[in-house]
Amino acid sequence: MSYYALFYHVVDGFVERRLPFREAHLSHARHAAERGELRLAGALAEPADTALIVFRSDSPDAAKAFAEKDPYVRNGLVQRWEVRPWNVVVGADADIPNAAASRGAS
Repeated sequence: MSYYALFYHVVDGFVERRLPFREAHLSHARHAAERGELRLAGALAEPADTALIVFRSDSPDAAKAFAEKDPYVRNGLVQRWEVRPWNVVVGADADIPNAAASRGAS
C-alpha cells in the first residue's frame, strides 16, 4: 500500500462559502476513513487556500474517486485538485524502514 496526497486549491472566501456543504463533505470524508482509505484531512491555514487529504491505498483511484464525489468539488468550492504519490520515509507508518534499525544499530 502507498500514500497519496490529494490537494484541493480552493476559492477565495472558502471558509465562509463552505458552510452549506460542510456536513455533507465531512460525512463523505468519514465514510472514506471508515473504509480505511482516508488517513488524515484538513485545510491549511493562514491563508486558507489549500486543503490536504491523505489516502493510503493500492492506487490513486480512491483519492480521485473521493474528489470526484466530494460536495466541495461538485459545488465549485475547489478550483483545482490534484493527486500525487507521497513517499513517507520517517514516522510510525513510514514506507521505508529506518536504515539504522535495518542494520541492527540502536
